[in-house]
Parts: sequence; C-alpha cells; structure tokens
Amino acid sequence: MNSNHWQPTASLEQLKHRSQITHVIRQFFLVRDFWEVETPLLSRDTVVDTHLDPVPVTLAWDPAKPCSGETYYLQTSPEFAMKRLVAAGAEAIFQVAKAFRLAEEGVQHNVEFTLVEWYRIGDDLEAGMQLLSDLAEAVLNRGPAERCTYQGLFQQHLGIDPLAATLADLQLVAQQRQIDVPASFGEEDRDGLLEILLSEAIQPQLGKERPLILYHYPASQAALARLDAEDPRVACRFELFVDGMELANGYDELQDAAVLAARNEANNQARARLGKPTLPSDSQLLQAMQSGLPACSGCALGLDRLVMVALRARSIREVIPFPIRQA
Repeated sequence: MNSNHWQPTASLEQLKHRSQITHVIRQFFLVRDFWEVETPLLSRDTVVDTHLDPVPVTLAWDPAKPCSGETYYLQTSPEFAMKRLVAAGAEAIFQVAKAFRLAEEGVQHNVEFTLVEWYRIGDDLEAGMQLLSDLAEAVLNRGPAERCTYQGLFQQHLGIDPLAATLADLQLVAQQRQIDVPASFGEEDRDGLLEILLSEAIQPQLGKERPLILYHYPASQAALARLDAEDPRVACRFELFVDGMELANGYDELQDAAVLAARNEANNQARARLGKPTLPSDSQLLQAMQSGLPACSGCALGLDRLVMVALRARSIREVIPFPIRQA
C-alpha cells in the first residue's frame, strides 16, 4: 500500500470551506422554521428504482451465524423515513445525511456521499422550486435560478417533442448527434434513450451562468412525484443544474399509496429485465401513505456536488476527505 494512502484527497482548506457551506445550509433552513432530523441509515425498506442500487447488509442477530441474518439496506436517500415523519405530523424538516449507492464511483460519484434533503407540508411544485432556487442563490450567489420545462428544453436544443416523439424519432436524433445507443433498446427503453439524449446532448450546456431548474418531466419518469392535474402527460418533478451538473431532484410529492405500489412493481419488472435483483416493494412508507401523507414538496440535493460547484473543483475527491478507495 502507498505510504501516503492515509492522507485525505481533499485539502484541509477545501474541507473548511465545505464546513462553512454546510453551516450556511443549516442556517438557511433554521431561519425558515425547519427543524433538523436524523433517520436510520439501515432499513428493511429502500427506494425501488430501476437505476438506483442500494447496498445490502446482512444483519445477523446471532453473531455465531453471520450468514443467517435479515437483509437490510444502506439508504440511497433518507426519503422514505423522512416522509414517514411528515405523515406523522412533522411540518417542515431537513436533514444532512449520508447515503449509499452501489457502482457509483467517478469524477462526480462516490459509493458513500452526502445529501441535504427537506420536506415542507403545504408546498406545491411552485413553492418547491422557489425554495430550491433560494437555497442555490444563498450558497452560490449566482442569482435566482432560471426555469424551463423538460418539453421546452428538448424542443429548444434538439428540435423534438419528448412527450410525443416515437422511439424511432429519438433514435434518429441520437444518430444525427453521433450518440451511441445500445442496439438492444426497445420501446420499453424509451425513457432510457431520453435520459441519454439529455445527459449527452443537452446537460453539459445547462446552468452555465445562472442555475437552471428543469421541471415537468414525462409522466413515465415521475419517480415519487404526483402527475400534473392539468396535464397528466407530465409529472410535478424538478431538478437543479449548475455548470452542466445535476445537483438536486425534487417532487410535489405523490400521496396515493396504490400508485406508488404500481410504480414499484413496474420498476422491479424493469430491474428484472436488466438482470438486477428486485427490491422490497412493500414498505412502511406505503403504510404511512395509506394512513395519510399531507400535500407537501420535498427535494434532495447532493452536498458534495454543490461544494464542487461552489469551490470550482473538478472531482469529488477534492471535496471529500476519503473516497471509497481510501476509506
């Protein structure tokens, strides 16, 4: 092992700046009457998403039988537990939490990372986007965020309507832009192709001067957002982009437990097609939603990436002390 392997990859000066940014974030929420919570890193429940892979942990209740325990998951986000608190009556909460995702390593990724996540009862899509814009302005001081719909962004950059385009239309755009697309892609992979076009052809140009909030994602990409009441083709989901990097993902939150159960089933079917293990489709969040989740908006922001942007760092290694290979 390298004799310097013990050293942090981020300078102490960068880590001090990170601490100051975290303090600004905490103060931002506290003066708005949010209170800070802590939720479990380990849970039987986990977000069921086609592309998010949680870290499974075998929790052996009997140390003499370490392989005979129960499967828990290191959380990909504190979302489920925080929404249970909202369902129990917590009106405005935030958390600075560790999260974990398998196979996430690179310039912008680490298996273990930090999220800032928050929820407030009574907020809708508009209020959720405004709060995110205000937070980005408080930390980055680059002005209020611009806004654009998902549909408008694709029409502006690629001349195509993502809500109406066929798979063949999208494949043609990818070919014209010389973007590689798996030959095996079929109709069920339409959203995957949209994501490739967004990340390869559009995203690098987003948020170069002012932050950009992209909203009204296709209904098929709703995740845990509700559909728009006036246009059910789109979901009340929004994301923040700065300097070509996606920093945050938020929702006007889905309240219908039956709809979430159906989405979980569809995501598990998609995972199975990709050869991934399925994830527990039932959860205590579903029980909380059945009991009654108030109308609210929530958002998760990647703290590591936000610090990268604020400090103009080129790699996540410059803003965290010990990436997974040095942990």
